[in-house]
Amino acid sequence: MTAGTTRAATARAGTAPEPSLPSPSFGDRLARAQALTSDAGLSAVLVAVGPDLRYLAGYNAIALERLTLLIVPPAGRATLIAPRLEGTPARSSPAAAEGHVDVVTWEETEDAAHVVAGIVGRIPATPGRTPRVAVSNRLWASHLLRFQAALPGFRFESAGPVMRKLRIVKDAAEIELLRRAAETTDDVLQHVMRGPLIGRTEAELSREIRDRLVAAGHDQAEFAIVGSGPNSASPHHEAGDRKIVAGEPVLFDVGGRWRGYCSDTTRVVWVTGGDPGNGPDPEFTRMYEAVRDAQDESAASARPGVAAERVDGIARGIISAAGYGDHFIHRTGHGIGLEEHEDPYLVSGNDEPLSAGMAFSIEPGVYLEGRYGVRIEDILVATDSGAVALNRASRELLVVDGR
Repeated sequence: MTAGTTRAATARAGTAPEPSLPSPSFGDRLARAQALTSDAGLSAVLVAVGPDLRYLAGYNAIALERLTLLIVPPAGRATLIAPRLEGTPARSSPAAAEGHVDVVTWEETEDAAHVVAGIVGRIPATPGRTPRVAVSNRLWASHLLRFQAALPGFRFESAGPVMRKLRIVKDAAEIELLRRAAETTDDVLQHVMRGPLIGRTEAELSREIRDRLVAAGHDQAEFAIVGSGPNSASPHHEAGDRKIVAGEPVLFDVGGRWRGYCSDTTRVVWVTGGDPGNGPDPEFTRMYEAVRDAQDESAASARPGVAAERVDGIARGIISAAGYGDHFIHRTGHGIGLEEHEDPYLVSGNDEPLSAGMAFSIEPGVYLEGRYGVRIEDILVATDSGAVALNRASRELLVVDGR
């Protein structure tokens, strides 16, 4: 789970980004993208700056009013369009450097939409049918409107279904990157939770976590939610000036990017200040045990062929049986990869069966507003023998001195 207002991005300093994926896979990914483009009867898929572009070309470009775009036709060469001033990083991107795509740059005085239209317009269309172009979900509306004006005879639609099929199942290299991201986050979180907490503000702890994530090898720290006492009952709490005191829980929800792939882990610690009388009260203990059991059982159920909503239903059933059903206010999990939240979503109404290679969070939670909350989150990968957790940290309640 993430909080958009607590994200921190690292700035690109005008140099070619390091590849986030093993280079041998880009040619295969582009070939699969072209096959899906052909199967869908599309004239082209237009891939904007964002996770789809990183997936297909390894290019971590900046989203600007100056257009950068990958044109994927059903056959032939893919083309990476970039402004001339971004020509060097575009040509240095893995897919271009390895010869899988052609790079075409445009001048400041040119209309980039007409450059795109010139390339798309030359792609052979099926006679008697309206040509169709699919655009990725991150394409700016301003660019889309110019494309529509430049290609008036074309029908535009979402490339989401194509990109979803490509990205929803992770290969072995992606799973390894997710594993390293998860393990690094575990290490950072365990260090902070077992260190001094009392008297420190949520914001101070959040900053320390971000700094430690980057020092441990993350490309960037995306978010570090720290919710103490009653703030732990707000799932997307913004870390603030409240100081941690003895006799309360602190919820940590932390994530970043490791070689482009995301981490997302949640744990709760109870702080005693060294006084056993400040330990968790019976209600909190019951809540925690219900959430832990819900996480254990729903994770055990997440096997290939099981519907995503079934995993959610198992977690929700356990929490409801414990009397906290009305306080479980979000889905059980979300997919993860190049984005913190992506398909598949473990939520009621999603009857899609899980497949081996899908990566997702399992994060049931209970929140008693004004008192405290509990959430336990791990990243798992579905395998033929069941779901495998990429996180190593214990899911038992950690009770610490905190001084």
